[in-house]
Amino acid sequence: MTDTQVSELKRVLSLPMVCLYGLGNILGAGIYVLIGRVAAEAGYFAPLAFILASLIAAVTAFSFAELSSRFPYAAGSALYVHRGFQRQQLTKVIGILIVLTGVVSAATMARGFVGYLNTFLEIPPWLVISLLLILLGGLASWGISQSVASAAVITAIEVIGLLIILGVAIPAVDSIEQIPEFGSNESSFSLFGLLSGSFLAFYAFIGFEDMVNVAEEVKEPNRNMPLAILFSLLSATVLYVVVSIAALLVVDPMTLGETEAPLALVYETATGNSPWLISFISLFAVINGALIQIIMGSRVLYGLARENLLPSTFARVNAHSNTPVYATFVVSAAVIIAALWLPIEVLARMTTGLLLVVFCFVNFALVRIKNNSTVEQDTFQVPLLVPVTGTIVSGLFLLFEVISLLDF
Repeated sequence: MTDTQVSELKRVLSLPMVCLYGLGNILGAGIYVLIGRVAAEAGYFAPLAFILASLIAAVTAFSFAELSSRFPYAAGSALYVHRGFQRQQLTKVIGILIVLTGVVSAATMARGFVGYLNTFLEIPPWLVISLLLILLGGLASWGISQSVASAAVITAIEVIGLLIILGVAIPAVDSIEQIPEFGSNESSFSLFGLLSGSFLAFYAFIGFEDMVNVAEEVKEPNRNMPLAILFSLLSATVLYVVVSIAALLVVDPMTLGETEAPLALVYETATGNSPWLISFISLFAVINGALIQIIMGSRVLYGLARENLLPSTFARVNAHSNTPVYATFVVSAAVIIAALWLPIEVLARMTTGLLLVVFCFVNFALVRIKNNSTVEQDTFQVPLLVPVTGTIVSGLFLLFEVISLLDF
């Protein structure tokens, strides 16, 4: 037997493992890295920005839930677009956009890792980023069971870290007078700020669309994929809202937006102690998100190559690890380049913009699929209004960001 071969992936992931996989990916960069940036845009209305972003994401999440139940295979969004439009070039373009989204997202998290690591020791960012991503690429190549098991353990650590923040932040508020009065200059409402913060916060919810790329490795995907997607999104929303409220009760939005390690600052302000514990947990959270993005990107390349849309090299699976090692290597290398080249906020906005383009096509693909084909009885289904709304909302949200960038 050769070391690599074109092969099928194995269904080894249970429902709890997929839930933790998705939740870990969503939590990784969202609350641990971007909460400060969202607060800087939306001010004390940052929790509302997270809620708005969650609602926008939820519409598309339901579309992904049905599509993952209908087509439980690798390549996820690219496959759905192919089934909806039957145009190979469009499928290839969407697939490459998805891989780019994973690359830029993992690069964002790698930059966030540097921010938290600096609370312990100063190491040249280029060295930290390079070593981190080489290690994560190696882990992703080791095996899907090992990778997802590692992600599940880290997800549990992430949740514990957020509970610690809640535990120290809420008691730190001595009286109701510490809460800014709405209507004051300090907490004045800005629709533009809320929408801009929501656009950044939307990045915090990406991850549910990554889950579908491992559908080919999930047990009973018709049932487990929709359940895992909806559980992960709902759990992340609750955690984001309560943690952002707690953080803003301790640190004002402007100060929170100026730090590269926002939750470490919240912990230090609330307790007066060194934030080493939360910084340490934050490192794990960011690592987890980057690992999952690398896995996702490699699975998309694998799926596209298996459909003869990319060179067959990407469809080669290692006989021992049962992972697409060539695809993983290419994705890891691309992440290193992006992380060394661009700042964190630019990376986050690029990820969101690319993803909204994908969401428009995926939602519209489901509209076409539902109009042109039947579905098996045990498949998860949503009303036609869901993908129609998802197409419109994703398009409007993308249009808002384009207008804001052009300063219209």
